[in-house]
Amino acid sequence: MFDFVNVDIKIPDVNPVNNNGIRYYKVPDTDKYFPSVTSITSFKNAQFFKEWRTKIGEDEANRITARATQRGTTFHSIAEDYIRGNLDVDKYIGNNPMSVRMFQAAKKEINRISRVHCLETFLYSHYLGLAGRVDCIAEFDGELAVIDFKTSTKEKKEDWIESYFVQETAYAAMFLERSGIEVKKIVTIIATEEGTTQVFEKYNLDDYLQLLKTYISEFVSFHNAR
Repeated sequence: MFDFVNVDIKIPDVNPVNNNGIRYYKVPDTDKYFPSVTSITSFKNAQFFKEWRTKIGEDEANRITARATQRGTTFHSIAEDYIRGNLDVDKYIGNNPMSVRMFQAAKKEINRISRVHCLETFLYSHYLGLAGRVDCIAEFDGELAVIDFKTSTKEKKEDWIESYFVQETAYAAMFLERSGIEVKKIVTIIATEEGTTQVFEKYNLDDYLQLLKTYISEFVSFHNAR
């Protein structure tokens, strides 16, 4: 059973809107719309995925993308249900047995979580001009962390996933702005179809914050030039 910490951030739940493939969230009590963190990181990786689609063909790329999206969405739902203490595996096993198996393999790492501050919580930052929904903010091995759940066909090399660390750092900055609470680290848990689970822990958030600002600058420059 996971314990929850009451964090007084008083943010209403906000549903995203899409405009030209970019996800935006309306900022509470304003007329502003901020792009999502994932839209920023996806833009950074857009050229790679464009080349990948050209290489394997649109139909195959669409099939792989749809499968990965379903796998990831289901894994997130299972992990959230588990942390909230209301997981019913039978709800998922029929249509998504792979996601269930991946969760079972990753459960040992998820059990390192305690004192949950946020779970699938909407956050935003006026300083960054970004918004998004964080997977989890909790203690991980006793240290407060932004925790991101990822899935993959196979294990990933660390230098492939810079954007993951940048994304998590954005949530850390949003949480600090909204709550006044600073996280100690960022944690990426990657469950693979091979049955392995990778855990990456990073403490150098200032470095990733500078990278995030570069991501944002490139995104803004591109869209202002259109």
